Amino acid sequence: MARTAKKKDPKRRRIEFVLEMPQAEQVILMGDFNEWNPKTHPMRKDKHGVWRKRVMIFPGHYEYRFWVDGEWYNDPHNPLICPNCFGSENNVIEVAP
Repeated sequence: MARTAKKKDPKRRRIEFVLEMPQAEQVILMGDFNEWNPKTHPMRKDKHGVWRKRVMIFPGHYEYRFWVDGEWYNDPHNPLICPNCFGSENNVIEVAP
């Protein structure tokens, strides 16, 4: 009987999302990687007004946006976008294996 090698699971990668928006009261990171769940990745503001969140994501193609004080915002530092079903655009991130 032939043995098949076990496939290694792709390892998750640590990705940091950053949004400079000092006037914001609340920022939430939502995307395909967290099923657009507003409770999964709330962001924290540092003393300079920069919001940050580090997440562990498996390699792949993901869409995401920031939910800022009840409104959607795109990542101004990421030019990769794609249209969404709501008539606006999402940012895209490619996580390499």
